[in-house]
Amino acid sequence: MMNSKEDIEDAGGSDDLYEHYRFKADKGQGALRVDKYLMNLIEKATRNKIQKAAESGNIHVNGIPVKSSYKVKGNDVVTVMFEHPPYEFLLVPENIPLDITYEDEAVIIVNKPAGMVVHPGHGNYSGTLINALTYHFENLPNNSSNRPGLVHRIDKDTSGLLVIAKTEEAMTHLARQFFDKSTEREYVALVWGNVEQDEGTIEGNIGRHPKNRLQNTVYENDFEEKGKPAVTHFKVLERFGYVTLVSCRLETGRTHQIRVHMKHIGHTLFNDERYGGEKILKGTTFTKYKQFVENCFKILPRQALHARTLGFVHPFSEEYMRFECPIPDDMEACLEKWRNYSQHIIDES
Repeated sequence: MMNSKEDIEDAGGSDDLYEHYRFKADKGQGALRVDKYLMNLIEKATRNKIQKAAESGNIHVNGIPVKSSYKVKGNDVVTVMFEHPPYEFLLVPENIPLDITYEDEAVIIVNKPAGMVVHPGHGNYSGTLINALTYHFENLPNNSSNRPGLVHRIDKDTSGLLVIAKTEEAMTHLARQFFDKSTEREYVALVWGNVEQDEGTIEGNIGRHPKNRLQNTVYENDFEEKGKPAVTHFKVLERFGYVTLVSCRLETGRTHQIRVHMKHIGHTLFNDERYGGEKILKGTTFTKYKQFVENCFKILPRQALHARTLGFVHPFSEEYMRFECPIPDDMEACLEKWRNYSQHIIDES
């Protein structure tokens, strides 16, 4: 992946180029200029910089350099190439403490804290989980994206469990399970609004939002060829009136899947700034209530999402293993405030 808008500005033609970005257009992609197409996908890149990169021969479609006026079509593979390797591949091991839930000769189960990025990328070249893993463990196998040990990932501000592969065999075995959707992944989320159904399933293709490059969105009906299929099963755990605590089980693992699917059914995650959950979406207009919610935001300054349960078949023993980690303190403190608030409302009514 390319790392910043400066990379585009520094573009220059060369026979020895490194791939920084690769995108495959959806099957149903309508004809769209490649500069506009990349504008929707590359964070902080301006159209002018993309056009300069194209002029220098650094924008390729299906392996061939193209001009910025080239129209991207369905299934086109668009790559952005530069003379220097992506900065995220210049991996520096860092002595960062890890919360290890389990470890054996094949796998490591890590409880990632909120605020830690999983792998280096744009704006985060150090302090990531991968920086820590490469310090504490030697010779971790690289995945298809050259990220040591990584089988799956969770968002920076989501806490919870990840499985790391220690050998090539373990990597292959675990990757297959994630591909086959046979792993167990359960998250707990606090969402805005009263979720009326006690349980249900959300289905809908997830892809890049056409107007906000930092968001994903659900495509339905006429847009079924856009995005990738995604399925989330949810179950209500606790109701607090204006917010609801839910358990979400992933059948697929798309980027921001729970955040996008819950917003799609009208229940944006509590304090999820990227998707609008940092605003008061449900409740009263009383000043006291507004102050209460703002205090909750301070206690939990991130989206209310925690990867609580992880289950898979062990790569070597073939035994099914299941791990669970408690809800972290910041999220638990926020939930306790909502419990007290909702009880207070009940007592007064």
